[in-house]
Amino acid sequence: MLRSDLIHILQERNHHIHPSDVEAAVKEILGHITDSLTDGDRIEVRGFGSFSLRHLAPRQSRNP
Repeated sequence: MLRSDLIHILQERNHHIHPSDVEAAVKEILGHITDSLTDGDRIEVRGFGSFSLRHLAPRQSRNP
């Protein structure tokens, strides 16, 4: 799902909220999620999933 899809769905479900307010709220929430992941924190969205960053060691690859 794209950010614009999420904004559109929320606007359809909440006609009493101004579209620009819905867009600002989605951008703010996604910004906080991005900042938390950048800081190394773990994000848990109840009923959806949990997110965290994993750092993998570099590996040597070969071109066959």
